[in-house]
Amino acid sequence: MKYFSLNKQSQHVNFKEATILGQAPDKGLYFPERIPIHAPDFIGQLISLSKEEIAFRVMEPFVGDVIPADELYRIVSETVNFQFPLKFIHAGIASLELYHGPTFAFKDVGARFMSRCLSYFSKNQSNKITILVATSGDTGGAVANGFLGVEGIDVIILYPSGKVSPVQELQLTTCGENITALEIDGSFDDCQAMVKAAFADDDINNEMQLSSANSINVARWLSQQIYYFLAHQQWEEKTAPVIAVPSGNFGNLCAGIMAYKTGLPVQHFIAACNVNDAVPDYLQTGIFKSKLTTPTISNAMDVGNPSNFVRILELMNHEYTAFNSLVSGYTISDETTIQTIREVYQQNNYLLDPHGAVAYAALQQYQQNHNNAAGYILETADPIKFPDAINTAIGVAPKIPLAAMELFTKEKRSIPMLNEYASFKDYLLSR
Repeated sequence: MKYFSLNKQSQHVNFKEATILGQAPDKGLYFPERIPIHAPDFIGQLISLSKEEIAFRVMEPFVGDVIPADELYRIVSETVNFQFPLKFIHAGIASLELYHGPTFAFKDVGARFMSRCLSYFSKNQSNKITILVATSGDTGGAVANGFLGVEGIDVIILYPSGKVSPVQELQLTTCGENITALEIDGSFDDCQAMVKAAFADDDINNEMQLSSANSINVARWLSQQIYYFLAHQQWEEKTAPVIAVPSGNFGNLCAGIMAYKTGLPVQHFIAACNVNDAVPDYLQTGIFKSKLTTPTISNAMDVGNPSNFVRILELMNHEYTAFNSLVSGYTISDETTIQTIREVYQQNNYLLDPHGAVAYAALQQYQQNHNNAAGYILETADPIKFPDAINTAIGVAPKIPLAAMELFTKEKRSIPMLNEYASFKDYLLSR
């Protein structure tokens, strides 16, 4: 499998090169030359296959021959060595719980897969790889956990000061070793802009081997297909599901659409957004306009200019009508998010996190106009990460499990930094 830049000014590369580079030299995102199609019997066999076999079969066509089959099987086995239960909240709406990994968030899958791929690739690298990653919440913790202690790789995480939850902040600031957290006086979009500027800076690239661990990286993005197939393995309804995806930088939805293009049965996708809703606006008007980021209680989705939108356009062949027929967009306010958490908890004894609540509210609105079509939401984070929102919704904060309590015994270590690229560049070059 080869990958090309969506800016179409760089050479085609293999999976290894695309993963190490993160972003193409022409600053475009990498995209596979072709979309592999799974044999129909693979979909029919899902119910009888192990998680490991499903993950291997999903990723093998995208990785190609740059990782031997036995090594790839080991990598995907370590990637999916926790549970991905699909639980019905009530008839018609199920929840795919993606928070049973080490950092209680869906991004554990992509971060674990990518870290293990880079660890394998770095064995033959003479230069140390520096991972630059911007986070709006969960990416930072997942990347820190996935890369902690990996030889030959340093990780620098940029996060917006005061705009991530306490658990999220501790997960990305208490690791030490090869993990460094930069606390930026700005928004996630500001952090992401600084990372993108570094990738475009010749001074930095002449001194350092940079790579990215955001969903702009093909290893992070494409591996998120795995849990859509694991969900379908558990789907017992007669019709294909409607899937509501909490959407920020749109890597998750983009992975779902890729899974659909390779053969996964899906009736419809919902791009469930908070008020940072550039894509729902596009679906209404056909015109894409980025927005200034607005802070919300579903903070991991606070993205005004989603990077992976260009990949979705490529997947849909830049055909607005086709995009609009496959995907619906909804904007969910903080008030509706809190109300949804409260009502689902009181009526169904199921606790949603703010991101899952956005997806639930969007799916509910879709069902009102589509004969209650059965579907599931992606519950992307454990409610324990959002104690203030949960307490506001149900009157009590969620109980923190022992695995998370240990975080509160650790010392936060971050480097405060102004929201200016010059300071960030000076820091990188002085390391």
